[in-house]
Amino acid sequence: MSEYDHITDVVIVGSGGGGLVSALVAKFEGFDSIVLEKTQHYGGSTAMSGGGIWIPNNHLMAKAGVPDSYENALTYMKCIAGDRVPEARLEAYVRRAPEALKYLEDRAALLYCIVPGYSDYYAELPGGTVEGRGLEPIPFDGRKLGDNLRTLKNLPYSIPGGISVTICEYCQLSRVKTTTKGKLAALKLGVGFIRNRLLGIERLTMGRALIGRLRYSVMKHDIPLWLDSPAKRLLTENGRVVGVEILKDGKPFTIQARKGVVLAAGGFARNLEMRERYQRHPITVDWTVANEGNTGDAINMGIEIGAAIDLMDDAWWGSSSLLPNGQAMFHVSERALPGTMIVNSAGRRFCNEAAPYTDWGHYVYEANSSEASTIPCYYIMDQRARNNYMFGLAMPGRWPKDFIETGYVKKANTIRELALQCGIDPAGLEDAIEKLRVYARDGKDEEYGKGETTYDRFYGDPTVKPNPCLAPIGKPPYHAVELFPGDLGTKGGLVTDENARVLRSDGSVVDGLFSTGNNSASVMGNSYAGPGATIGPAITFGYVAAMYMAHNGIFPD
Repeated sequence: MSEYDHITDVVIVGSGGGGLVSALVAKFEGFDSIVLEKTQHYGGSTAMSGGGIWIPNNHLMAKAGVPDSYENALTYMKCIAGDRVPEARLEAYVRRAPEALKYLEDRAALLYCIVPGYSDYYAELPGGTVEGRGLEPIPFDGRKLGDNLRTLKNLPYSIPGGISVTICEYCQLSRVKTTTKGKLAALKLGVGFIRNRLLGIERLTMGRALIGRLRYSVMKHDIPLWLDSPAKRLLTENGRVVGVEILKDGKPFTIQARKGVVLAAGGFARNLEMRERYQRHPITVDWTVANEGNTGDAINMGIEIGAAIDLMDDAWWGSSSLLPNGQAMFHVSERALPGTMIVNSAGRRFCNEAAPYTDWGHYVYEANSSEASTIPCYYIMDQRARNNYMFGLAMPGRWPKDFIETGYVKKANTIRELALQCGIDPAGLEDAIEKLRVYARDGKDEEYGKGETTYDRFYGDPTVKPNPCLAPIGKPPYHAVELFPGDLGTKGGLVTDENARVLRSDGSVVDGLFSTGNNSASVMGNSYAGPGATIGPAITFGYVAAMYMAHNGIFPD
């Protein structure tokens, strides 16, 4: 088209981690950019997440004396992704991820630290590590954002007391009743909370800390970020993407992109029609914790101009419960705790509960049948576990009143009574609990190996011997919560090459179009390398896309 309403160098669709990184890198390399966000809040699913990033062979590891190498990391990536992902993309991620992290630390003050003891999810595989690749953002004072703090995406639920915690703090706090580290973490958080209140500090942690830092840098470098500006279609000339049409103030508005368009708008977790078309059933949009704006718009815009798609049947699965208000709550650490287990409608276990959450979601679908349904399945715990550990945001001890009144938590004085309340087989549940008692005594789960890997044990209780993830279910009353195969977002999307360029089904490049984050098919394939293996690639390929455009494909040394 001959006339545009606005002209810039790089247009970024989506304001999560990958999108903001692309905008900043383009600016640092001498080009103008603009970020478009369809909703009233910026940050996307990144702001709602733990904010962790999985970056192999990073400079923080070298500083801490934790060994790693490009070769080690590539070996590991090949092990988990197999032939599901082109080798060139795996190589690009392993090479560019540490480069992107250092670049952003130096220029955008994106500060991260190693999470002590947080291993790769398959640390026992060749090339795996037990610490150092999983990083979390250092807390950020939201006051620096000024009025822009108001439009930062919030968590979908309220944290008790308004205390903001890091990943490391949450892990320690979850064992506040049984470990010294947990008690010290609670004391430190309490003192810090009072201090922050007195000084007026707005402590942002996890994904909000990551987005807060990026937004602050975007502000400092005068990069426009438009809210309420949904992208509607890609503009093309002679097969090249040259811009995007959006709705601005409810009216069509066109933007030319002289260098290219980066799609960073998330997946399709909130699009029921797409989930029913591409994914295993039963499926719904109710179990996901992804941003409500993740309706697949960017993927569909790519499909409309001939882009290829892949991995659409998969997601970043995990266990979700539906809170009394209908909001999904994602559960990670709870599945590894001793004195708990997860059973199907026959009352029997069906997998290693402590397995990496994406694997757990796969297990749920694979085990689901008319004879023994796993959708929903049931998280079972005894009173000792309830006294000792958090469940979601419920502190150890008594449940919030509405949890019991609404039936979110079922409670009974006998195993049989609990089974009948859940509608599961009492004999099967009694048998599973007896088997668990033997496994806990011996420290070995003979059926599914719970507690045998480094990752399993990270969320277990180190005071429980001989296996930190196994303890008998014995002390009444007993408790149960329904769990569903929820997700952090969908994993499938537009096919891209090692330079984040979108491809057609014949392998040709859609010139001028790049994609990163959950609107692109994941570099992790059907697996999940470690903590932060969603945001790590989003940031990395957001960096790669901008650098490719800025230097015509020749990356500077």
